[in-house]
Amino acid sequence: MRIRNPGARLILFLVVFLGTFAMLGASPMLAQGGPPYYTTDPGTPGNLNWEINLGYMPFLFNGTSVTHTPDLDINFGLGDRIQLTYENAWLRVWNQGVPAKYGLGQDNVGVKWRFYDSGEEGMQFSIFPQAFLNNPNHAAQRGITPPGSSFLFPAEFTKKVGLVDVNAEAGYNIVHLGPDGWFTGLIVGHDFTKKLEMDAELYTSGTFHPAFAQPVLDVGARYKMHRPLILLLMAGRGLRPARSDQPYFVGYFGVQVLLPPKSFDKE
Repeated sequence: MRIRNPGARLILFLVVFLGTFAMLGASPMLAQGGPPYYTTDPGTPGNLNWEINLGYMPFLFNGTSVTHTPDLDINFGLGDRIQLTYENAWLRVWNQGVPAKYGLGQDNVGVKWRFYDSGEEGMQFSIFPQAFLNNPNHAAQRGITPPGSSFLFPAEFTKKVGLVDVNAEAGYNIVHLGPDGWFTGLIVGHDFTKKLEMDAELYTSGTFHPAFAQPVLDVGARYKMHRPLILLLMAGRGLRPARSDQPYFVGYFGVQVLLPPKSFDKE
């Protein structure tokens, strides 16, 4: 039987992916959020450690695209359970029939707090409030960034369920000069070797008024190249028919730098 719908093929891949995990018996399972994925996990870099992610992120739709060229995500650990985050990107916005526009994206600043941690075999919970703020560079007036600020209030959860570690996230987005929104994310994954981790993610974002949802299914990998560098790869697509508000391709291609280098060995 040939499955022609790309979204159905990705769903079938996810089913096979999870089925393979079930046959691996006692092999260790890991599900880690954060780059290259949209879902975040409760993990933090560790006291006075840095986690820096640099990636190319394409979002391709019919007749339009938004590309982070690149996306810079900087995280710093304060103690073992707190993470300070700053993220921004140089954006390329293209609409069919007009030249592409370039500009600096919104500043994303946030604080993650893992307020409950019962160890690797137990449950972990965190909250990760974030603010998205426009820079004084006229990007909003040029249609590159949203016209107003927004405030994200997500919660993250991780727990081992049988042979699978489950990493889930859900949150509310308060938007100034736009409709408020919501999002949910789920990741499952496996360490195939000491260097290679592969994961599958289902992520959905949307708004309340008007009612709108954009579900995306993707698969990705992390590969430990050489301390302190980790290769980050992810590719996926929207589960609904591709159109101007549903992507036919999303991705992340980049590297993660862990500093000091000794923190690389703990990953």
